[in-house]
Amino acid sequence: MTKLFLTLHVLAAIVAVGPVTVAASMFPPALRRARRAPDDPDPRAALRTLHRVCRVYAVLGIAVPVFGFATASSLGVLGSAWLIASVVLTAGAAAILALAIVPAQERALATLGEADGKAAGRRLAMLAGVFNLLWATVTVLMIVRPGSTTGA
Repeated sequence: MTKLFLTLHVLAAIVAVGPVTVAASMFPPALRRARRAPDDPDPRAALRTLHRVCRVYAVLGIAVPVFGFATASSLGVLGSAWLIASVVLTAGAAAILALAIVPAQERALATLGEADGKAAGRRLAMLAGVFNLLWATVTVLMIVRPGSTTGA
């Protein structure tokens, strides 16, 4: 059962978290393009698509910790420091996505025609960078796990 949970955990991370990290990173440059060409519908459509990817895949991303906890439980590592650190970092990344990135994208879409957008775009870029850094750190912890028995 452990192999099934681990497989589902890794697949969920690739399928759910990967698109969100890319879409969140692509949103600020797309926002700049949309603000430079307010009459062009293509950048607006791209922004709506990127925002939808962030919203939908954030919900799908719930599968990652669900299968992660199932895997950790079957391996008997729920109390390991590396796992606890990963859980905290994952919760931080989820909070940034749900409480900062997605709402900021919604505000940016709603205020696309207004003049002051540079600060919002920079803030979104910074938030996406922090979000991606947190996920990269979690990935490293999952691979390098201190005390791993894989011999790596």
